Amino acid sequence: MTIFDISKENRTACPISACDVKQYQLSGGMLRVCDAELPEVDELSLVRHYTGLSKKAYGVDDGFYPLGSCTMKYNPKINETVAALDGFTKIHPLQKADGALQVMALLEDRLCAITGMDAFTLQPAAGAHGEFTALLTIRAYHLDRKDAKRNKVIVPDSAHGTNPASAAMAGFEIINIPSSSDGCVDVAALETAVGEDTAAFMLTNPNTLGIFDKNIKKIAEIVHKAGGLLYYDGANLNPIMGVIRPGDMGFDVVHLNLHKTFSTPHGGGGPGSGPVGCKAFLTEFLPSPVVKNRNGEARLASAPKSIGRMKSFYGNFLVMVRALAYIETLGREGIPLSAKIAVLNANYMMAKLKEYFPIHSSDTCMHEFVLSCEKLKEETGVSALDFAKAIIDTGMHPPTMYFPLIVHEALMFEPTETESKETIDRAVDIIVSLYKQAYENAAEFHLKPQKMPIGRPDEVKAARNPIITA
Repeated sequence: MTIFDISKENRTACPISACDVKQYQLSGGMLRVCDAELPEVDELSLVRHYTGLSKKAYGVDDGFYPLGSCTMKYNPKINETVAALDGFTKIHPLQKADGALQVMALLEDRLCAITGMDAFTLQPAAGAHGEFTALLTIRAYHLDRKDAKRNKVIVPDSAHGTNPASAAMAGFEIINIPSSSDGCVDVAALETAVGEDTAAFMLTNPNTLGIFDKNIKKIAEIVHKAGGLLYYDGANLNPIMGVIRPGDMGFDVVHLNLHKTFSTPHGGGGPGSGPVGCKAFLTEFLPSPVVKNRNGEARLASAPKSIGRMKSFYGNFLVMVRALAYIETLGREGIPLSAKIAVLNANYMMAKLKEYFPIHSSDTCMHEFVLSCEKLKEETGVSALDFAKAIIDTGMHPPTMYFPLIVHEALMFEPTETESKETIDRAVDIIVSLYKQAYENAAEFHLKPQKMPIGRPDEVKAARNPIITA
């Protein structure tokens, strides 16, 4: 039911005060010929309608949200309190705001310390936007060196889908290489793929299987020897933050997801933030303006060979404030402790489930793990999709489905550090119970969910005949 369905003529939620300024007379061509078709409801109906809708939404504040590769961790309310301070909310982007610049400069310093980079831009509005920004920076670097032949970007088959998409948008050709049997980069395949036309190798470490690639120094050596740059997809930084730095692994440029690792709001279309950090030799190509500390004062400056502006003004400022509040709250000791607890939680949950599901890697995982429902599907007909839909009916959010593509019937779990042992135990009990039910009554799984406002859609029909207008 929409707000229009409960509309009744001449009902109103609040009186509109008379205009207290001189009205501007628009020309006739800009005026309506009839009244706008707006809903007419009383205040109580309005409140109940939208309160009811809010209760149908599910977020990390409502319950367990183990979306692998998305890091849906709890957003501490202290972050919101800090971001809501008048000094942050009542400034205009065009006014001189030294305090805001100091916040940005401090956040950049903290991100440099955590990642091992020399400089950051805070302009990008999301992770994929950060990827695109970083790849434009890489392209500018090669072109500045008169090395225009470097037009290929290499990505592993376990990469996030935005990696090849961002590279293509930046004008590069994509070279895909397979993973080895352990799920890590196939070093031999990488050695074959690199050459004089290699611009960069895009990699996240740990990867999307939750595995830390022990060959990372060798990988960096191979890419650099070929004249390419090593790019770090920071989506999976959470399990290593404060423990090991991408810059020390050999990465030249990184993007970070503040909405993942640094606990700012996630989903709903934004606002997001995907800062990009780089080593010193790339700083002159960063988007302008950048924040510089000069004699203890934060100022805006332009990079000499900048790729240009990537976002209006300086990025989504209040998201940056939230991230800085999170970093400062945890501090030097809390950041690595948080990462270690994330790894502990993931391994605990994986150990509980590997008795029932094949796990892609039996080794210690990092922040996430991938189990396969392939055997379950073969024996019962219950697919990973069916299983995930059934989880919804239990009041828990399902994990990521069918990713990475190299694992058939994949379900990817990432419990994060913010979940308690009791929550994880309950989640495991739910999953094991559903596993047993699949062997007892598989047909029921094809009808799930049955307790939600929206049931099981016809996915084939939805894909072939989408309804994109109301």
